[in-house]
Amino acid sequence: MKFNCTFKRTVGRSSLTAETVKPEVPEGLLKKCNVCKSAVFVEEVKDNDYICPHCGNYFRVHAWRRVQQIADPGTFEEWDAGLPQENPLHYKGYKEKIEGLQEKTGLDEAILTGKAEIDGNPTVLGVCDSRFMMASMGSVVGEKITRAVERATRERLPVVIFACSGGARMQEGIVSLMQMAKTSAALKRHSDAGLLYISVLTNPTTGGVTASFAMEGDIILAEPGALIGFAGPRVIRQTIGQKLPKGFQKAEFLLEHGFLDGIVDRKQMKATLSRLLSMHQHQDTKSTYQEKKVLKEEKLQDKSAWERVQLARDKERPTGKDYLALLFDEFTELHGDRRYGDDPAVIGGIGNFHGKPVTVIIQEKGQGTKDSIARNFGMVSPEGYRKSLRLMKQAEKFKRPVICFVDTPGAFCGMEAEERGQGQAIAENIYELSALKVPVLSIVIGEGGSGGALALAVADQVWMLENSIYSVLSPEGFASILWKDAGKAREAAQVMRLTAGDLKKLGIVEHVFSEKEPLTRANMADMGEKMDQAIGTFLTLYEKMDTEELLEKRYNRFRKM
Repeated sequence: MKFNCTFKRTVGRSSLTAETVKPEVPEGLLKKCNVCKSAVFVEEVKDNDYICPHCGNYFRVHAWRRVQQIADPGTFEEWDAGLPQENPLHYKGYKEKIEGLQEKTGLDEAILTGKAEIDGNPTVLGVCDSRFMMASMGSVVGEKITRAVERATRERLPVVIFACSGGARMQEGIVSLMQMAKTSAALKRHSDAGLLYISVLTNPTTGGVTASFAMEGDIILAEPGALIGFAGPRVIRQTIGQKLPKGFQKAEFLLEHGFLDGIVDRKQMKATLSRLLSMHQHQDTKSTYQEKKVLKEEKLQDKSAWERVQLARDKERPTGKDYLALLFDEFTELHGDRRYGDDPAVIGGIGNFHGKPVTVIIQEKGQGTKDSIARNFGMVSPEGYRKSLRLMKQAEKFKRPVICFVDTPGAFCGMEAEERGQGQAIAENIYELSALKVPVLSIVIGEGGSGGALALAVADQVWMLENSIYSVLSPEGFASILWKDAGKAREAAQVMRLTAGDLKKLGIVEHVFSEKEPLTRANMADMGEKMDQAIGTFLTLYEKMDTEELLEKRYNRFRKM
């Protein structure tokens, strides 16, 4: 039997070819996610704020689309369009490349600037566009940013810039480098005028842009997963010859290392910017709280010093973050010391107290084992004190009162803390707080341990809760140093005069809040009401003072001790 023709392939007119089986997809209907590699519908991506519906990857957003996402409809007014292009190095083909990109993108350069409203808050807005030479900063980009910031300064407007860049523009050489200085100088004048600058870092933000206007914001935000750094990861790998850790130079890495105030989802960006702008719109706004009565001395329970030490350390006692919801509206936490890290033992940010923006700084011990370990049981590191100081100076710039909640067994004493300058960080806080040009109130809500507590308690007034303590050292440490026996902590507590009642008699604190029963999270509402009234009274009194009177009064408070 012959099989030579049995499996012969036959080709006829109806045979399928590569051309006929290829899907006919209209151009522009689909695009590929460069992370999960899925094909996604372009319209679906647009409706999802240019976020991959499969893996959550953030696609880059063109400048005009970003304006549509952020600005109120019809409010954006473009500034400085059509500035003349330069070719300072006479680089071959540069002029033609610029013209080609202008035609392709519809932009005159790599940044769009102008004035807009964000939920009714007027602001100057700048948006980089990576399609235009990776949004590198040439002379026109630098000029547009500088002009926008200068006009914002004249018109006393905040500035919001969405950065996205490969850095300096090589085709313009040293002239591109000078844009770093020019934009920075304009932003310094804007800052010195007491005006707000919010920088939003998107993917990627690198090179000279990172080393200038992108990292100079009063508040620095980033989108999730954005690549942010001075040198690119490829250059770093080649230089050091090592494999870089996972997540290196991503936004999350920078947040952990203290260089960002927060990472904001794209869908929440407009609401976040709106809230921050609103908090800075009326810098001289007084609290709507009306003074009800002068603070009166409260009757305290008869307890031993050691009993109060135990209550101050009780795990059921409210910690600083418990008071946030009771006392402040719309609290926005800000992170990082801009030098090394973000210390979870310090919570800091901006809250509204009866309509008045205030800076709130909390030493936080944590709640539950996992949280307490993450916050190092309230023992603050150098970066925690430096974060506090950064927020205090920011409060001074924007004329916001500062309210501190003190609760720490003491500053963290470890080898790494000494390496990073623990003593210097505490000293700088004390030094700067003594002359901070806004009202400062500190409330000891638990333990006030040594210099670690004083770093947040150089204030116009210091208050304590009845069963809180404030001392030069822990009773155990005191007994160990003076009596060579840490077991005599109970006796040391009595000798040290560390209770609120003792410190009120010594003139160290101005007011003590009574606790009718051991304070817990379940029964703290009454304490919140008393604090609310007292803080309102404090602000009413101290916001009336001019700067000279405020500082003289604070100086004399400590001078007489």
